Amino acid sequence: MDNCRVKDIGLNGDCLNVSNPIHFGTGGWRAIIGDDFVRGNICRVGYGVARMLIEDGQTDKPVVIGYDRRFLSDSAAGWLAQVFAACGIKVWLMKRSAPSPLIMQTVKKCNLHCGLEVTASHNPPAFNGIKLIIHEGRDASVEVTQRLESLINSYCGAVPEMDFKTAVSEGLISYLKNPFNDFIDDIVARLDMKAIRERGLRIAFDPMHGSGTYPLLVILYTARCTVDMINQNKDAYFGSSMPAPTAFGLRELTYKVMMGGYDLGIAFDGDGDRIGIIDPTGKYYDANSILMMLYWYLHEKKGWKGPVVRNIATTHLLDKMAESFGERFYEVPVGFKYVSAKIDETDALIGGESSGGMTVRGHIYGKDSIYAASLFVEMLSVTGMTPAQIMGDLHSKYGDAVFGEKIVNLSVSEKAHIMDLVMMQKAVPDFSSTGLVVDHVSYLDGCKVYFTDGSFVICRMSGTEPVLRIMAETPTANLSQQCIDLFYDLVMN
Repeated sequence: MDNCRVKDIGLNGDCLNVSNPIHFGTGGWRAIIGDDFVRGNICRVGYGVARMLIEDGQTDKPVVIGYDRRFLSDSAAGWLAQVFAACGIKVWLMKRSAPSPLIMQTVKKCNLHCGLEVTASHNPPAFNGIKLIIHEGRDASVEVTQRLESLINSYCGAVPEMDFKTAVSEGLISYLKNPFNDFIDDIVARLDMKAIRERGLRIAFDPMHGSGTYPLLVILYTARCTVDMINQNKDAYFGSSMPAPTAFGLRELTYKVMMGGYDLGIAFDGDGDRIGIIDPTGKYYDANSILMMLYWYLHEKKGWKGPVVRNIATTHLLDKMAESFGERFYEVPVGFKYVSAKIDETDALIGGESSGGMTVRGHIYGKDSIYAASLFVEMLSVTGMTPAQIMGDLHSKYGDAVFGEKIVNLSVSEKAHIMDLVMMQKAVPDFSSTGLVVDHVSYLDGCKVYFTDGSFVICRMSGTEPVLRIMAETPTANLSQQCIDLFYDLVMN
């Protein structure tokens, strides 16, 4: 350790973890920049992962480290690399920002033990974080992150760091050469590029200042699509917005698609694993609709058979579709690790979440908006249909369902009160005024009320943000809002 620069992470003799414990949610560790997302804590996370690899005898392969375009992401990736190098663990570092799906694919393709992506995904600009990706390119399981938390928060010593230039000269840190090639080639190999070329779609693309720009552009340009972009520059404040492809966040893209006469608008979140779609009329399509369209296309048009996996907060229309295809559907908790695990277990064709993430059997084990967007372009090219036409056919066959959501920022005391009320006391609103009849209630992840007509409402704490999410799906927007309001009144009064 002669070349290591050792930094004491203690504070006046006390452990930082006493007042600032590191916690991994469904999407990794997230924290406010300058508050908890600081160099000391970033290095603590890196050292925790390094110690875990050392304990498991898994120091024989490099750790790949990527980063998005948030403030401090590139610096944080370098600090992490210095910690691993000090521990004698080689690092493959990205030379430019990279989407999370690329890091997952690199871990899978190169059979690495793990990788890290510095990102806070779709969170507000004040946040940053670190996502841990384990063997086969999977999201770290709860068991792994709990073990990692214990290693980090119980350690009170010094964190070693090797000088960056020294680590590079000794071969402990190296930059990956052409890291996007295999990722892009794998997606292109799964597409009907001929059909896409022949259709010649005009596409407006909004990467929301994120890291998913390059690979999708290469794919679309290779397929001879016309692509015009907005918000492609690096902006630490994401245009004074959140890098989340929601209807509200895509107002600029919607205007551009409508005024410019584009065939399609595509948007990603900050690290390229969530997607939103705008059609030529300016209509926004969330992940619920995108999942339905892609499941229909893959199963009925491409002939790729298999069940569907969704989390507990995703449309039940997928269930009806699966049943009509002679397939099964599977419900899992929120967290893409549960989706990918169930795809493996059941050989499901596609899986996803209403929050914007999805993947397809045979691709990576995490959500990937780049592949999803490419498949969506292929679907429109092969069928010659618009998103509105496809969804119109699906709704005529499976019925209407309107998804609504309310997001509530919480204080620590409010969160504790709601957890006790809903999860311990098992309080549930009286829905008699809605005309809906409760079938059963599940506490698999938060509190989800299932109604006899297939509708639902769910109240749960976010695993990536300090907020409460109340979501409902019913036949009408008014009915969904009523269910949400009833749950809100119960927990907030």
